[in-house]
Amino acid sequence: MKLDILAIGAHPDDVEMSCGGTIAKEIAAGKKVGILDLTRGELGTRGSAEIRDQESAAAAKILGVHMRQNLALADGFFENNKASQLEVIKVLRMYRPEIILCNAIDDRHIDHPKGSDLASDACFLSGLRRIETSVNGVVQEAWRPKLVYHYIQWNDIEPDFAVDISGFMDKKMESILAYKSQFFDADSKEPLTPISSKNATESLQYRNRNLGRIIGTEAAEGYTVERYPAVNSIFDLM
Repeated sequence: MKLDILAIGAHPDDVEMSCGGTIAKEIAAGKKVGILDLTRGELGTRGSAEIRDQESAAAAKILGVHMRQNLALADGFFENNKASQLEVIKVLRMYRPEIILCNAIDDRHIDHPKGSDLASDACFLSGLRRIETSVNGVVQEAWRPKLVYHYIQWNDIEPDFAVDISGFMDKKMESILAYKSQFFDADSKEPLTPISSKNATESLQYRNRNLGRIIGTEAAEGYTVERYPAVNSIFDLM
């Protein structure tokens, strides 16, 4: 199956929190979208890797993505090295996405910039035919996505462009709250974390709605780019 978009996240829930609205919107428009999680989030303070597996499956169903895969790299300790790059390359060559959405280039959690660099480097290397990979004994052809965009996470990075997600905030929040172990629960006995407060959950909404206000829509998600974006006509810009 060929994908139009592959969203890559260091942890399950990275994608939903940061670009869930974009994904929901593009799927509604008929695009094929998948999610690749680099780790199972096993170092998370709340819940467990097994619970995260169940939650990520539920979130994927809510968004309606066409595939979700987890590389099970070491949470907190994975590296942007040859071994990790080859694992990502195999997925890129299998699904041949046109667009990659990946972690923030700079963020509070050390895995986020690492995930950003890993995804970006793997996209470039995946286009080199002399790098040989195979899955189930079948040799893969080289494939390089056309575009790599970085979503915004904890840090308030100024976006290079914004995607209007009006009408898709509810779907985004539903997918986020599928991670019941991670987000606000007044009855939870687990330790507090930066994302488990009520304010953290509410901030996900007002951040997107504020960006929407700035561009003149109901809600929006921001992205940074690695190279200048281009449009066919100046009228393509809102």
